[in-house]
Amino acid sequence: MPKASKKSKIPEGFDKIEPTLNKLLAKLKESQAKSLKTTNKNESLWPIYQINHQISRYVYSLYYERKTILSELYQYLLKQKYVNKDLIAKWKKQGYEKLCCINCIIVNEKNHENTCICRVPRKQLEDDGKDFDRCITCGCKGCSSID
Repeated sequence: MPKASKKSKIPEGFDKIEPTLNKLLAKLKESQAKSLKTTNKNESLWPIYQINHQISRYVYSLYYERKTILSELYQYLLKQKYVNKDLIAKWKKQGYEKLCCINCIIVNEKNHENTCICRVPRKQLEDDGKDFDRCITCGCKGCSSID
């Protein structure tokens, strides 16, 4: 959860995006509380990943696509951890424009030393005869950039 430090001055324009951020952060907090009560570990985290993605995408679109916030405000949001800076960094790279979460591209044992199946284009999955509904890590239905 982001915390404003007393040393950091809140940049101009924060008051315009604060209501939306507060709504999304409230949804995130509610999802975190619900995830503690559920038994299925993987599915209980899906809403948290999705809201984290939504918050980061909101700020990303304001700064990079619409260019409606200043660099100082964007840097402040990164520094205060309102957004996932690693996810945003990947979105700027070709082929990762629709990436759902960082966990799906981390190569480790849970992904069989490969990226997650949600990163494979739907067309290729259909051609290979593989059935795919959702990613077990984050609940993504497919985030390949060519889908």
